[in-house]
Amino acid sequence: MKLTVVGCSGSFPSAGSACSSYLVEADGFRLLLDMGNGALGELQRHVGLYDLDAIFLSHLHADHCIDMCAYFVVRYYPHGGDRPARIPVYGPEGTEQRLTTAHADTPSDHAMSEVFDFHTLKPGWFEIGPFSVRTEKLCHPVDTFGIRIEHGGSSLTYSGDTGTCEALDELAEGTDLFLCEASFVHGKEDIPDLHLNGREAGELAARAGVGRLVLTHIPPWTDAERNLSDARELFTGPTELAAPGAVYEV
Repeated sequence: MKLTVVGCSGSFPSAGSACSSYLVEADGFRLLLDMGNGALGELQRHVGLYDLDAIFLSHLHADHCIDMCAYFVVRYYPHGGDRPARIPVYGPEGTEQRLTTAHADTPSDHAMSEVFDFHTLKPGWFEIGPFSVRTEKLCHPVDTFGIRIEHGGSSLTYSGDTGTCEALDELAEGTDLFLCEASFVHGKEDIPDLHLNGREAGELAARAGVGRLVLTHIPPWTDAERNLSDARELFTGPTELAAPGAVYEV
């Protein structure tokens, strides 16, 4: 599997990064994890606009899904050709309605479903293209799902947004690469069931026995190096900060 960081800023885009979006590829299949603010522009550095095969939306906060409205325009009004086949979109219950409301000017109430084939996420295992995936509901103010992706004996796990919870430990258990949010700073923010800090991400990685930890979704106002240092105190394996354009072979 190949993982490309499209965007990794939390809450809103930073001067150097779009919000959450990650491209996973294997056997010619392209799965996009989230499409937050600014992600569609950055995505075009890596793939063509019509080259995605499926999209996973961890939850319906704008910094993880709002560029789907722009992507709707791309697919509904294709430039210089016929409308492409519907693309599978896996998201929480109400994804179609949320995107329709956010766009606010679709040709009809069902226009989104004319280009997106919506599937409602539920906990458990299923297949997306060549990938075996497991999704679990995590701890966040809205319905939020983490995902574990397996292919060819390798695995990667993406936390989405979450506080500490047993379900995330289970998803990350023994995973080769753990793409984990670290929005908060240890000792500064302490809001349960919302976000992790660097120390919690490192502790979780150690507890789950992951191969590599990549910290992501760090807001522009958060000291990323502090979170990296905190994570390394608890997890001794390879640990780094996500960066736009970074590529990992899993």
